[in-house]
Amino acid sequence: MLTSRTFLKRTRAGAVVKVVREHYLRDDIPCGATACRLCPPLPAGPGAGLEARPCGANSSLCPGPHYLLPDTNLLLHQIDILEDPVIKNVIVVQTVLQEVRNRSAPVYKRIRDLIENPEKHFYSFTNEHNRETYVEQKPGESSNDRNDRAIRVAVKWYNEHLKKVADGEKIQVIFLTNDRTNKEKALEEGITAYTCEEYIKSLVANPDLVDRLACVSDEGNEIESGKVIFPEHVPLSKLQQGIKSGVYLQGTYRASRDNYLEATVWVHGDAEENKEIIIQGLKHLNRAVHEDIVAVELLPKKEWVAPSSVVLQDDGQNEDDIEDEEKTENLLKTSVDKDVPRPTGKVVGIIKRNWRPFCGMLSKSQIKEARRHLFTPADRRIPRIRIETRQADTLEGQRIIVAIDGWPKNSRYPNGHFVKNLGSAGDKETETEVLLLEHDVPHQPFSQSVLSFLPKMPWTITEQDMKYREDLRHLCVCSVDPPGCTDIDDALHCRELENGNVEVGVHIADVSHFIRPGNALDEESVKRGTTVYLCEKRIDMVPELLSSNLCSLRSNVDRLAFSCIWEMNHKAEILNTRFTKSIINSKASLTYAEAQMRIDSASMNDDITNSLRGLNKLAKILKKKRIDKGALTLSSPEVRFHMDSETHDPIDLQTKELKETNSMVEEFMLLANVSVAQRIYDEFPEFALLRKHPAPPPSNYDILVKAANSKNLEIKTDSAKALAESLDKAESPVFPYLNTLLRILATRCMMQAVYFCSGMDNDFHHYGLASPIYTHFTSPIRRYADIIVHRLLAAAIGADSTYPELTDKHKLADICKNLNYRHKMAQYAQRASVAFHTQLFFKSKGVVNEEAYILFVRKNAVVVLIPKYGLEGTVFFEEKGKPTPRLDYDHEVPSLTVEGTTLRLFDKVKVNVTLDASNIQHQKIRMVLVEPKV
Repeated sequence: MLTSRTFLKRTRAGAVVKVVREHYLRDDIPCGATACRLCPPLPAGPGAGLEARPCGANSSLCPGPHYLLPDTNLLLHQIDILEDPVIKNVIVVQTVLQEVRNRSAPVYKRIRDLIENPEKHFYSFTNEHNRETYVEQKPGESSNDRNDRAIRVAVKWYNEHLKKVADGEKIQVIFLTNDRTNKEKALEEGITAYTCEEYIKSLVANPDLVDRLACVSDEGNEIESGKVIFPEHVPLSKLQQGIKSGVYLQGTYRASRDNYLEATVWVHGDAEENKEIIIQGLKHLNRAVHEDIVAVELLPKKEWVAPSSVVLQDDGQNEDDIEDEEKTENLLKTSVDKDVPRPTGKVVGIIKRNWRPFCGMLSKSQIKEARRHLFTPADRRIPRIRIETRQADTLEGQRIIVAIDGWPKNSRYPNGHFVKNLGSAGDKETETEVLLLEHDVPHQPFSQSVLSFLPKMPWTITEQDMKYREDLRHLCVCSVDPPGCTDIDDALHCRELENGNVEVGVHIADVSHFIRPGNALDEESVKRGTTVYLCEKRIDMVPELLSSNLCSLRSNVDRLAFSCIWEMNHKAEILNTRFTKSIINSKASLTYAEAQMRIDSASMNDDITNSLRGLNKLAKILKKKRIDKGALTLSSPEVRFHMDSETHDPIDLQTKELKETNSMVEEFMLLANVSVAQRIYDEFPEFALLRKHPAPPPSNYDILVKAANSKNLEIKTDSAKALAESLDKAESPVFPYLNTLLRILATRCMMQAVYFCSGMDNDFHHYGLASPIYTHFTSPIRRYADIIVHRLLAAAIGADSTYPELTDKHKLADICKNLNYRHKMAQYAQRASVAFHTQLFFKSKGVVNEEAYILFVRKNAVVVLIPKYGLEGTVFFEEKGKPTPRLDYDHEVPSLTVEGTTLRLFDKVKVNVTLDASNIQHQKIRMVLVEPKV
């Protein structure tokens, strides 16, 4: 049956047009109940439909078998409840699903996953196209009221329909809504309706589920004092007008890790001035949470401040200690530099909340039998959250996940609800899980739909695979990697040619042969973006069958590769470059140490060793050329842990030493990346995926220049070449480690390298490598960017066809944005993993005294580096409950004088290192100055 829907729409020009849409109504839409004989059978799909005999939770309100049908707000706010394994047999009507899709993409995705999960028995019913459940909008009825009515009609229809299914006991459909009016209307119409809270509290066997209820209404959750703490938020419509007229600025709110009363807002748009706005003080922060999109009003210039250099943590005070807050704010004001005030503002409203579930721990209330407690997130940038729970005793000392529900203006902290218990704090498995969740690293096992796109085993190379490939199995190819590496991306070969030149090849795993554009495996890989390496665990970007087997270029097996082959003379000048898909058979998988041993050995002269010697000779020339062009050799102290084979605890910690062979492999990888970048850009100037490294603004180098001056050395920073040369000259015979310290400091001055689409940018330069163009081609097993580059190169040489998304620069720019985010998060997760393992190491080690160097000088502390462990830490000079020493900070030198002892950058000191476990959630390495004595 055909009906039509009519609605009015305003065009861009302001005219109002009437739109009439055809709307098809059908009689054959199944109800989803497996026992139903009246409806056509369910279409084949991932979901399993509603159970014939619902065996969900046992409710005291409705003891009989029943299905649940929630409304839109219930889905949006109580998704954590619906995801609990106890809740099954839920009907999600199309009206609700469409509204959720328009209002929250993350919740919509979670609902789709529930519908596809066969164990949950969630069913999506297309009520808008069912002749008996479709309702027209009445004149004068708002679309919200029409949708509520449509949902009630669907509940009624289900109850009538299921009466006709005469299979044993009658199944009832319960309507769940937290909307008072909707519930009253439902009851008037004879529908059984409950609020979410009523239903969850009636579940006899699952009292703990109550903790997962989101407290949506702010009534009854207000602080007893009821005192308004924060200014009212300006409504969204007024915010949008204000942003348009320039009264307000829109930006991303970034809370400070070190000071809970300070934040910065990064303003969106291209305006040069007021890019970054400082927000200080509780009232000005006005309930914004890290990463929210907010509207800011600038304060008058006389009220502008500079970022404070004091460290303030929110130390578990009571909710009502607002007076204490005011004292702290005064302390903040006194520590602010008045010399260089920066644009300062206040948050007037929230444009978009970016709340996610947060990991952390419960700070149990001192009041006995209390149900309201504060939750302290692991991320110091997130405020503490007030939750209600009856399980406080069992949750104490556990890592838990909590979601924020809202933040009323008369509450010092936001309200939230308990979601999940992860396990005991300090436990290695739990802490790894927290680390992955907090850095938003997708780490769930690969789903069946993803795994279904993997090749079937046993796998062999077919005639079809050989179609566009060269057979290079006769070449003496070998790989050089760290010990224990199973995901071998790259292999190399080098041989003399008859004309006296040298042929060098870089062979990279042909991952794009196995991962085809747009399928579930491809979607999952692009979402993950990169493999994440933790101290004892690897979170793969692609399933293990590919990463450690079919794509890994192991020795003595045939593997598919993408090869970049150069003809060079003995001065390492490239005479010819070609790219081809190939098939190779690696003759040896070596570690860096084994390759080094072969190169240095006087007795070994086999093909592999000669190939390595040829590569090493050329690599040295390539490196010298690169450095002459101004490439930087920077330093960052990387550490390796030696693990106990049984307990897997770290028993030793040492900084990684780099061999000549590390550098050899790196040179050819860089050369391949540059060659490929040039080729794909020549072929696709608008949509090549490239990588750039912007030059840092001159002010970034201030700290480095000051540090060198303090040791009577000059660092020039006007170009990368000038910087590289002055770093090479910055040697001190009496202080050999000084050069490494300067290079570590120079690394901190750098900008982040990023992926970008060539058609969306015109600055391609890679500052650190001093290369005019660069990309990533050599690690497709562990980086998704390389897969896109492989696809572009394959299309450029005619070895594979292109596809629409590959030639859409806006799509490519979105992919780059996600890849940059995932790479940054992976880096932070790796650092956090090293920090956690360092804590485990010092926990078993006890107290140690070590030599250290001062890296940074702050107002009330110094940051030191212990070379032996590559470990950085802060030495504070103010301790709670102890008299504050006399501190004098000079930011010109920079130096800090503590009780008459002056500490300067790069001073050698001795520190006492212990693990401070007084705060179980934020265990930290504590450092105290031993020499000089202060």
